[in-house]
Amino acid sequence: MAEQLAHVGVIGGSGFYDLGGTASSVEIDTPWGPPSSPVAVAEVDGTSVAFLARHGIDHRLPPHAVDHRANLWALRSVGVRAVVASFACGSLDPSLGAGSLVVPDQLIDRTQGRAETIHDTFADGPQHLAFADPYDDRVRRAALAAGGSLDEPVRNGATVVVINGPRFATRAESRWYRAMGADLVNMTQHPEAAIAMELGIAYGSIGLVTDFDAGVDGRPDIAAVTQEEVFAVFARHLPRLRAVVLATAVALG
Repeated sequence: MAEQLAHVGVIGGSGFYDLGGTASSVEIDTPWGPPSSPVAVAEVDGTSVAFLARHGIDHRLPPHAVDHRANLWALRSVGVRAVVASFACGSLDPSLGAGSLVVPDQLIDRTQGRAETIHDTFADGPQHLAFADPYDDRVRRAALAAGGSLDEPVRNGATVVVINGPRFATRAESRWYRAMGADLVNMTQHPEAAIAMELGIAYGSIGLVTDFDAGVDGRPDIAAVTQEEVFAVFARHLPRLRAVVLATAVALG
């Protein structure tokens, strides 16, 4: 177990690879090998915050190859007990355009083949996670309050459908996800949220809408998403997202 360095952690998604200041790096091994990146610990407005880049600081890991067990174990080993995570997402709701910030409250898992639990055996008895509410209410409230304090509109509540990736959805899939009741589409929120809960980490997230997925029915002027669009929109709005995420972390710390 590493030294207790921070009680709150930030997981940075696509385009969010550091806290933006001076940080000390902590190399950690876990039962599943090293995490996606070293844990970086920095002081933010008087609060010690641990940061981890979900895809690696060079974005070398595609979404299906991220080992969320190692990432969350590494954060917990430095003392983290609450995490606010950022993620890029496509919108399935025409009212949520590019640049929108969203704090989800539900998810639908459509992934496959991922390591989605820390319990490889039930040697110590059954371990079935109660996952009806996948996002921690305290973290969600902190994120919403952070947005308000910064005059940044943040949508309260949304359902994220999590797909395997790395490809984007077909038009038929996108229509299906909307019919399910999903508002956003993403590739990493599961099993990240579930594993955090298994480890006793309060987990919430803030999504940045970068696109309209496969387009909007009846709007031929809205093109299907491309990788270039996602990264360009994310880069443009990263300062806003970073500010809300860090304010959330400080409030939780």
